[in-house]
Amino acid sequence: MRGPAFMTAPLFAASQLAVNVLSAQSLLAAFGVLGVGVVMFAETGLLIGFFLPGDSLLFTAGLLCTGSGQHGVKLSLAPLLVAAAVGALAGAQCGYVLGRKAGGALLARSRSVRLREGAQRAEELLERYGHAKAIVLARFVPVVRTVLNPMAGALGVPARTFTVWQVAGGLVWSLGLTLGGYALGSSIPNVDRYLLPIIAVIVAVSLLPLAAELYRSRRAAKAKEVRG
Repeated sequence: MRGPAFMTAPLFAASQLAVNVLSAQSLLAAFGVLGVGVVMFAETGLLIGFFLPGDSLLFTAGLLCTGSGQHGVKLSLAPLLVAAAVGALAGAQCGYVLGRKAGGALLARSRSVRLREGAQRAEELLERYGHAKAIVLARFVPVVRTVLNPMAGALGVPARTFTVWQVAGGLVWSLGLTLGGYALGSSIPNVDRYLLPIIAVIVAVSLLPLAAELYRSRRAAKAKEVRG
């Protein structure tokens, strides 16, 4: 009798330790506020973090501060906001420094098609919209927010310019999504039942600034052609 019970204990512990890094709820249940800071740093500062769920993690974490989440996960809002902001800002600055020192070598060695496409889009953003707009807009585009920081360093964007605008964009992105989740969780009972469609909407909305800029640039280009 003792044998089977003894064997189930490590199996239960192993199942508790299993974490799905692509799931915001799994990451938050396992690591809490600390996990938010680490993921923000990895996604914005390290190329290996391009697949992490940044948008959904911030929104879900904010929602869980209201006690509306599943599995009894409850986070504190103030530490969460600090962890999200510090992780996002420190990660972007780290990515910039790595890009400045290593140039494009890190991206050139990558075999990920998605990462290479993101690097191309990041470079196009910097060329088309200038440093300030590109750095802010990139925060709201998955993968691009990972690769734009080292690309900015590799392409010689001035450190002061990068720092000012990455801080501005990073605060709006990290705090905005977190507070958005908190506000929604506070106003709608049992909102966690609709979490997946809500996250899909959040990701779509986060792409609106980039879509608006693309629309404006195309209209401006057409206007120039007509005048020419």
